[in-house]
Amino acid sequence: MTTSLGVAVIGAGMAGKAHAAAYRAASTVYAPVLPEIRLVAIGDSFEPLGVETAQRFGFERHVVDWRDIAAADDIDVVSVVVANSLHREIVEGLLAAGKHVLCEKPLSDTIADARAMAEAARSAEAQGLVARIGFSYLRSPGIAFMRQLIDDGRLGDLLHFSGRYWTDYGCRPDAPISWRYQGPQGSGALGDIGSHVSYIAEYLCGPAHDVSGGRFHTSIVERPKPLGQVIGHTGGDVSDETSPVTNDDYATFNARFAACVGTIEVSRVAAGHPNGLALEIFGTRGAARWSQTNPAQVEVMLHDEHADVAGYRTIPLGPAHPHYAGGWAMDAPGVGIGQNDLFVHQARAFLEEVAGVPAEASLPRCRSFDDGVHNMEFLAAVADSAAHGGTTVAVR
Repeated sequence: MTTSLGVAVIGAGMAGKAHAAAYRAASTVYAPVLPEIRLVAIGDSFEPLGVETAQRFGFERHVVDWRDIAAADDIDVVSVVVANSLHREIVEGLLAAGKHVLCEKPLSDTIADARAMAEAARSAEAQGLVARIGFSYLRSPGIAFMRQLIDDGRLGDLLHFSGRYWTDYGCRPDAPISWRYQGPQGSGALGDIGSHVSYIAEYLCGPAHDVSGGRFHTSIVERPKPLGQVIGHTGGDVSDETSPVTNDDYATFNARFAACVGTIEVSRVAAGHPNGLALEIFGTRGAARWSQTNPAQVEVMLHDEHADVAGYRTIPLGPAHPHYAGGWAMDAPGVGIGQNDLFVHQARAFLEEVAGVPAEASLPRCRSFDDGVHNMEFLAAVADSAAHGGTTVAVR
């Protein structure tokens, strides 16, 4: 195992800060002990934000140009957390420079670029480099427990799945235009948060065979131009000029998976739902549901209960459940789990693989770029369905 790993994060916005904080905490969770993690650089073209983020999370320096990170001898591991359209150039440049790369989802803004990135990742793997995509929810104890209930047969044969991800970051018409609101249909709410629900659905229900009933809607058709820098989902001062919103505020579709059928719905204009991911799966012997609103518990219903107490029971997550024991300084039931913790576990899983920790002694590995390409192909099938009036489209 290497003696130390130098880390950098490119992108200092909301998700970039989550990656920076995660690397800072990754060595404090689970076992075995990681090599020394050196927090080296934050890269962001907006210097005030980059400087503030580097200081806040204890990184040694800030750089404006990502190429300085690629060229740095003291950096081994890099997270890429910038606009989707920038992913390919940066990721390919980092891999060519010999860096291990963790890229945020979706992998890119076009499938052609994503496939090129996957090819670059396969070539880099032959040189001993690790390139992975961040599907952070795959290490959620609650979601993993739902999968365990399925694998153990306690839910019986699966019948159907319901998944929704309602958010409200775009519900105000005065929210400024940014790259998130510009792009083809399918690159809005579906590409942003639907990418999460789709890989979770396949994790629980098996590979998607086809989709149907695709429908998009743009609820707010234009937004004001910002007077300053737009960071993450934040607002800020805006001008009287507006730009058109070209992608989807809302999306819904049906899917046929290997194990069952399901419906998925996503929105970025669901007022009052800041982060409303909710999952429910039904089988012949029972059902289970989980939501990001109460992520430290899973509700389970089993048909073998007495009739007078039949119904959902609330299960507080604890050391008896997947990925919980050792995952926090306090890992007792009732302590609670948040989305920030999942970024820590994602960073930990990535660093374990880079450091050479065997898979059987590690958290579930981060997914490959090929998985990232598949995720985009899944969503592209939804866009194709919507473009053709909801017709059935096979998932590649």
